[in-house]
Amino acid sequence: MNITVDKKRCPQNHACPAVRVCPADAIKQNGYGLPEIDQDKCIKCKKCIMFCPMGAIQAT
Repeated sequence: MNITVDKKRCPQNHACPAVRVCPADAIKQNGYGLPEIDQDKCIKCKKCIMFCPMGAIQAT
């Protein structure tokens, strides 16, 4: 399982709220761009999925 960000669902016009809830510091965002998930750091806790208001972060 990988955690991914659906570019079509992410508005990319604000600081991603899921970045601050990741306990593994696996989500990075450059400015207001599309957040990126570091799969090597990700512990698959799915907190980011539950926290994303747009449903853009998904398990694949």
